[in-house]
Amino acid sequence: MEELDDYSNKKISVLSLEKLTLFNVPDEYKYGNCNDVNDYEKLNRVGEGTYGVVYRARHIKTNKIVALKRVRMEEEKDGLPISSLREINILLNLRHKNIVELKEVVVGKRLDSIFLVMEYCEQDLANLLDNMINHFTEAQVKCIMLQLLDGLDYMHEHFIIHRDLKVSNLLMNDNGTLKIADFGLARKFSIPNGPMTPRVVTLWYRAPELLLGSKMQTTAIDIWSAACIFGELLLHKPLLPGRSELNQIDLIINLLGTPNETIWPDLSSLKFFENFSLKHQPYNNLKQTFPWLSQTGIDLMNSMFMYDPNKRANAYKCMKSTYFKEKPLPCEPDLMPTFPQHRLKNTEKRKKQEQNAKDNNEKFDLFQNMDAKNIMKKSTSGSKILVNVSKQSMKDNEKESRSRSLSSSQESKRTKH
Repeated sequence: MEELDDYSNKKISVLSLEKLTLFNVPDEYKYGNCNDVNDYEKLNRVGEGTYGVVYRARHIKTNKIVALKRVRMEEEKDGLPISSLREINILLNLRHKNIVELKEVVVGKRLDSIFLVMEYCEQDLANLLDNMINHFTEAQVKCIMLQLLDGLDYMHEHFIIHRDLKVSNLLMNDNGTLKIADFGLARKFSIPNGPMTPRVVTLWYRAPELLLGSKMQTTAIDIWSAACIFGELLLHKPLLPGRSELNQIDLIINLLGTPNETIWPDLSSLKFFENFSLKHQPYNNLKQTFPWLSQTGIDLMNSMFMYDPNKRANAYKCMKSTYFKEKPLPCEPDLMPTFPQHRLKNTEKRKKQEQNAKDNNEKFDLFQNMDAKNIMKKSTSGSKILVNVSKQSMKDNEKESRSRSLSSSQESKRTKH
């Protein structure tokens, strides 16, 4: 693999703490115990994870195809990023058929050239959903969900929370095997668990406790994300595509109804709950959203979408749902359809959609830091209303949404032709 600069003839010097003098590191120890990245031939770039660029590469000696993820080091001054250390540590200790395998860590000539060598998968679910002409059948959706839940159950049993589950982080090989990938935000947890930053998980898949500022994170946030993926596979489009955190809460309430302390006792103790009033919507609309889904399927989705994270179903319980035992039965992974590779075809479109949601989130930071008295006023009926979102901004968002929908429709027509 080509490096940005040729460091092959440059000596590496380190300071001896014993003699307080510099000495040159012998060439045979230059890479430590890591192999050289030049053992691999870079073929093409296939994507970008949370904390690094991913390439398809070939091992020169064995001819095996692998994924080569370069760790981002551009802004690091103190060595390897903590996120990458976590990802390496976690993946080296996880071995499961539905979790992407980290084979080794290799290095280049530069001190900031560090690569993770992982098993290569031909597709990710995001691009499949964007490019498939025929939707996944319910039997195929069951097959995908069982594999996802199996991987999650293994992770959670080993005290790992992924914290960034979404369709673009779910890979699939040509044997129909699903692989959970991109552990850049993953964390180990303990019992009892300590506080973590709430600004994790891509907005469309973020659990309500995170949206309302909870720093206590459990495996339940992964289950919520898995439920969003379940709905997306059935609908063949994002289930809760919020434009901002406020809009995301609104979409969740429209789908599941308004939460209260009867069903979620800790609701009023969440950091941002007092900052605004939740609109009154008493109905659960899952059945109206998925009219073809059986009652056991609706029950499964409801158990994964419980507002109270303490009552949300775990991965093992979800796998044992009778939904997966009724017709149509889940198909076997090796009977899943194979697809032409279109990994990069619609990556930029999805990135722009997620970036728009991220940009709108930055507006919400101001809302979080303001005193509640300065951002709420009493309406004439006595209810509290939000005043920090202008009508013009809402109109702009609606125009942008219509524009994206039109663009998506045109792209779909071009794909079919």
